[in-house]
Amino acid sequence: MRLRRDAVGRARAAHAGDDGEAARLRRVPLEDSFDLHSFRPEDVASAVEEYLRAAREAGFREVRVIHGKGIGVRRAEVRRLLEKRDDVADFFDAPPERGGSGATVVVLKTR
Repeated sequence: MRLRRDAVGRARAAHAGDDGEAARLRRVPLEDSFDLHSFRPEDVASAVEEYLRAAREAGFREVRVIHGKGIGVRRAEVRRLLEKRDDVADFFDAPPERGGSGATVVVLKTR
């Protein structure tokens, strides 16, 4: 999965000597979970959108979005976004051993 550098926030700073499109894009490994802790608040929506698109293309049926517990602002933002997506069949709090209310399990529709 490739994300624009501004969507990756401080955790994915450009390497010295990068230029052009390579400087604006960073490779992010595609896994069945996506941790939002390193993303700036303004980048969360676009990062989640891109992650879900890539996960579905890769054939994932279920993924986990880790937003943290905090006061619930990021959790609410993620869930508002999921409610609007046609490719999401269901979503719910992760079980306690997978993050509890600090993560949302997303069930993607099959193609």
